[in-house]
Amino acid sequence: MWGGRFAAGPASIMREINASIPFDKRLWKQDIAGSKAHVAMLAKQGIVSQADADAISAGLDTIAAEYEANGVPVNLDLEDIHMVTESRLAELIGPAAGRLHTARSRNDQVATDFRLWVRDAIDEVEAGLNGLQRALVARAEENADAVMPGFTHLQSAQPVTLGHHLMAYYEMVRRDRSRFADARERLNECPLGAAALAGTGFPTDRHMTAKALGFAKPTDNSLDSVSDRDFALDYLMAATQASLHLSRLAEEFIIWASQPFGFVKLPDAYSTGSSIMPQKRNPDAAELVRGHAGRIMGCMNALCVTMKGLPLAYSKDMQDDKPPVFEAHDLLGLSIAAMTGMIETVTFRTDRMRGLAESGFATATDLADWLVREGGIPFREAHHITGRAVAAAEEAALPLDKLPLETLKAIDARIDDRVYAILTVDASVASRRSHGGTAPVQVRARIAQAKQDLGL
Repeated sequence: MWGGRFAAGPASIMREINASIPFDKRLWKQDIAGSKAHVAMLAKQGIVSQADADAISAGLDTIAAEYEANGVPVNLDLEDIHMVTESRLAELIGPAAGRLHTARSRNDQVATDFRLWVRDAIDEVEAGLNGLQRALVARAEENADAVMPGFTHLQSAQPVTLGHHLMAYYEMVRRDRSRFADARERLNECPLGAAALAGTGFPTDRHMTAKALGFAKPTDNSLDSVSDRDFALDYLMAATQASLHLSRLAEEFIIWASQPFGFVKLPDAYSTGSSIMPQKRNPDAAELVRGHAGRIMGCMNALCVTMKGLPLAYSKDMQDDKPPVFEAHDLLGLSIAAMTGMIETVTFRTDRMRGLAESGFATATDLADWLVREGGIPFREAHHITGRAVAAAEEAALPLDKLPLETLKAIDARIDDRVYAILTVDASVASRRSHGGTAPVQVRARIAQAKQDLGL
């Protein structure tokens, strides 16, 4: 490939460190598509003959069929997917294959292939996250009225509904989808034709190749075209945020599946047993999702560090841009699928959730709010009064709504029997009717909008 510049071949270690074909073979579909678009443009512009262009395009179709059937052969001497394909093309059609590389470099070729791959990856993630949202909405609708403890600091805080809790993750995933959509829009410019770094002297039509490959436009600066990997970083940053949300959901399932909580029973399909303890039912799928988040974050950091000090334009360091993106994409796809499956099939023990919601003085804030509304008491004073009521209930081993009226009046004479109407967990959640609140009427309204947004 290097022609007459080098008298000897590379050392064996150079051959091994220089080759990217073991991982960039994943780009073969994008590489074939980019080459077909390029040669069609070369023919239209009169840069190569139509006969050569037809032979090249037919040869590329043959190679694509071979790759589809048998995979991409790994030959370290040919370095990368571009040279493996070009070498096979020469075997198939002869010297005309050499015309394919007219007016392009491997620099703009790989930048185009990689953008195409990341664009396809975003579309895959988008479909997966859409499925996760659908699962969350379906289970939230089933449990829009189911009362459970809401937590802060993992301490029982106020009662909420399970539907409201699940819809919180719907909102997280909605933001994740918007980040991937933003990343897709930014990357959708075509570097093909930027050549090595300075553009080309051939009369190419970069708008034609951009359109053929589904890009919105060609990139506007040849130096930036071949050296930009923002699109890969955008993908990894969006993937990192999505994985953090999946990890939080997984962590809740892990906690909820433990015996002290007992909020859920995970399905057999997403659990494992112990090699020594026959009673164990381990939430391994959720734990692996939680672990994958760390690896995906590591992939993002790896590419950030690779890119942080590179001068313009292309440097060989950038060959290491693809493994972290490929790894993160694979892990994210597994994590989305696992959490979607768990959401769809988990058994929620809503009786257990309600029992714990009723046992943790979770309606204390409702008492304080009642004192403000009905007694005209400043909230800070109402807070202190309520704290004394909670202490009394704790000492008597009673929930707030079972505390005798005389006990409450002894704490503050302004309390009367109307207070009992707001001290149940059902009354508490029903009262939270502010926009975005946990009242079932608000939860159902948000679910209805979510279903409309999802086309359900």
